[in-house]
Amino acid sequence: MEVILLLFIFTLAAFLGFELISKVPSQLHTPLMSGSNAISGITIVGAIISTAGTAGSDLATWIGAAALFLATLNVVGGYMVTDRMLAMFKKKGDK
Repeated sequence: MEVILLLFIFTLAAFLGFELISKVPSQLHTPLMSGSNAISGITIVGAIISTAGTAGSDLATWIGAAALFLATLNVVGGYMVTDRMLAMFKKKGDK
């Protein structure tokens, strides 16, 4: 029964996320992405906390380290994409 509830919540979140993102005008994609990258930094803090709390289990430590690496990769990649998007709005002569 718990699995069905979790699948329902996941499906509802996916549908709601798709509906919200599809309604965002293209002019707001850059600020929205920048804000979501800042919020994604919270996942790095969570990964650090979960990795630090797994001192007794090697498997949990490896999974926490992988989560930390992937969260960091997500945030850095998001900021790189945001920077590239903002560079498209600069004039040719500006540096």
